[in-house]
Amino acid sequence: MGASDFSKLPHIGEAIRRKEDVRFLTGAGNYTGDVVLANQAHAVFLRSPHAHAAITSIDTAAAKQMPGVVGIFTGADIDGKMGGLPCGWQINNPDGSPMKEPPHPILAIGKVRYVGDHVAMVVAETVEQARNAAEAIVVEYDVLPAVVSLVDAAKKTGPAIHEAAPDNQCYKWTLGDKAQVDAAFEKAAHVTKLDLVNNRLIPNPIEPRVAVAGYNRAGDEYVLYVANQNPHVERLLMTAFVLGLPEHKVRVIAPDVGGGFGSKIFLYAEDVALTWASKQLNRNIKWTAERSECFLSDAHGRDHVSHAEMAMDQNGKFLAMRVHTDANLGAYLSTFSTAVPTILYATLLAGQYTTPEIYVEVDAWFTNTAPVDAYRGAGRPEATYLLERLVTRCGWEMGLAQDEIRRRNFIRDWPYQTPVALQYDVGDYEACMKRAQELAEVSGFDARRAESEKNGKLRGIGYSSYIEACGLAPSNIAGALGARAGLFEAGEVRVHPTGSVTVFTGSHSHGQGHETTFAQVVAARLGIPVENVDIVHGDTGRIPFGMGTYGSRSISVGGAAIMRALDKIEAKAKKIAAHLMEASDADIDFTGGEFSVKGTDKKIPFGQVALTAYVPHNYPLDKLEPGLNETAFYDPTNFTYPAGTYICEVEIDKATGETRVDRFTAVDDFGTIINPMIVEGQVQGGIVQGIGQALLENCVYDNETGQLLTGSFMDYAMPRAADFPDFRLDTICTPCTHNPLGTKGCGEAGAIGSPPAVINAVLDALAPLGVKDFDMPATPARVWEAMQRGSTTPEQQPQTPSLAASTQGRPAV
Repeated sequence: MGASDFSKLPHIGEAIRRKEDVRFLTGAGNYTGDVVLANQAHAVFLRSPHAHAAITSIDTAAAKQMPGVVGIFTGADIDGKMGGLPCGWQINNPDGSPMKEPPHPILAIGKVRYVGDHVAMVVAETVEQARNAAEAIVVEYDVLPAVVSLVDAAKKTGPAIHEAAPDNQCYKWTLGDKAQVDAAFEKAAHVTKLDLVNNRLIPNPIEPRVAVAGYNRAGDEYVLYVANQNPHVERLLMTAFVLGLPEHKVRVIAPDVGGGFGSKIFLYAEDVALTWASKQLNRNIKWTAERSECFLSDAHGRDHVSHAEMAMDQNGKFLAMRVHTDANLGAYLSTFSTAVPTILYATLLAGQYTTPEIYVEVDAWFTNTAPVDAYRGAGRPEATYLLERLVTRCGWEMGLAQDEIRRRNFIRDWPYQTPVALQYDVGDYEACMKRAQELAEVSGFDARRAESEKNGKLRGIGYSSYIEACGLAPSNIAGALGARAGLFEAGEVRVHPTGSVTVFTGSHSHGQGHETTFAQVVAARLGIPVENVDIVHGDTGRIPFGMGTYGSRSISVGGAAIMRALDKIEAKAKKIAAHLMEASDADIDFTGGEFSVKGTDKKIPFGQVALTAYVPHNYPLDKLEPGLNETAFYDPTNFTYPAGTYICEVEIDKATGETRVDRFTAVDDFGTIINPMIVEGQVQGGIVQGIGQALLENCVYDNETGQLLTGSFMDYAMPRAADFPDFRLDTICTPCTHNPLGTKGCGEAGAIGSPPAVINAVLDALAPLGVKDFDMPATPARVWEAMQRGSTTPEQQPQTPSLAASTQGRPAV
């Protein structure tokens, strides 16, 4: 079945209410925090108060004697008994040498490298007893100078954080033909340059990280309940690379998960420590992170410093781009951290544009800060922010409006091979922008700006035309680029005798609505009610090996695996139906839940075929096994490429610098849409996170001590509902050409496209004051300071291009 045929089936495109919401809204959800095992003890981790220090001694004697203490473990207890946390992606330097990969011990051995590093684990009968004992542990530190900022790390003058990386550089990575790019710059009529920072973020999902581990002596088996986005990968990394356990002896269960945003993809030290200690103590052990621990030790996101240049001809046509990025990896390599500033970033720098030549250099650095890894979008937001800021700057310098500079450079021929490895299959970027302009009522912007001026406020408009790559694939190409795991997905479809269906998927849902969307896919194919389909995920003891959920891969990769299993179900069911109706299976049609013989009025329902498969009294036993249960694995042949245009309008109070998003419009191309209500929710959530980064969120460390200065919601500003207008959302559809559903993925788009739209709007508003550049977040204090630094003398004010033909922006320089 092709994507165009699939999109016409019943249930596809219907805004069906989420099946899972009934239990969530009535308090019947089952989160890891709800798990209580028999004979359960509780763990607390003693964390380093220093960013960089040698551990000279640890005295646990008094702590071990305290009430309720079951056991205390330090780095000395695990040294030589297990490996460190692995990194899942190998990056090579331009000369082919591998990146520097220092060990990442489960508990600190000899040295701590960031505030929050794991020093000891205390296990006691209650959480309170474990906390009291942790406070009684005496640790002597020899405090060392710290390398905190990315800029300082790149100078290569600070103390070595790891012996394996004496200059604190993990790798240098390049993509593109430098000589050809340099040659194009030599011939350019104009070159636009831009320096910018992509600020560090702390994910902060509603549910903190939680783990409950147990050990069964009878079978020498472990179980780990954990708030995680990919339980099979968690199990593989922990068993094969850290603990050396037989994989089939460890069961990982990720029940309901209250948000992940990437921060729950990774294997964390706490998960390993609890699993190992459960056998040492013969106890079930539970650990629940406090919010302060989430701030300190959950993997952070973003943190890039970049310089970008675009070469253009006299008409604003892009000729070449070159980029240098310094990327902060934190103190240790996290699971996928090395891929984020390279494979997931540089390969998206073509964006929606026909730039013929692109060259990118990425230098990755260790610092005495929490590890940095994938956060909603993972490299794609960083690429889009850089590119869309640069493109808008190009328009301003060339005297072209924000829409016009984009139109002149849009890709229009498909498929399109970019100069940064990826090949886009299909899209319609002009249609996205046109619809966004209509929804945003851009033609009325001048009037709205004049009204704002009357009220003592500045108004600006900002564009962002993003593209992302979802469903990371295929496995063989990813492997050649350094991936240390496959990137397929698995699906099992189990048809029961009564015709109801249970689907087991390797994808994992932590807010995306899989139990509804996947059920719609199955119901559409089999012609049965959506309520007759159950979706099972998150348990390595029940589901086939799968890769979990990240990178907006679930429907395009996980859904495609289910479709392949359904193909097998349909093929076998047709043979059974043919036998029952005394026909050839080649003459059997299956539509609307009924099997029919072509050219006749003979037909039987799907339920009858299902029952026959399990009650085979009249059954071709010489040709078919009984039962109707099929499994399939799907390895994509290419990424999928969602794209869209976002338009933001902001108002800025001249007296205070307060910036308010007054209007926000988003038009996306997600290919085939299964459930528009769920898609809209995902887009809204992503936009909120993107605007949060642009206006509010900023992770800050003290540059001398490495202390986290934004370690609570008192200092780290999270967006709230009152910070946003009603979003104006729409979609267009160019179905993906290489998966059976035609889907592209929607979970990260909002977080990718929104930050540059907001900051471009802020710069547009501040342009009359002579403000030429601005880095996120646009907090009132930062905006006010920028206004004071700007110039408002007439000769320094930028000139606005004629808005008679186009009203989408004005120069900022």
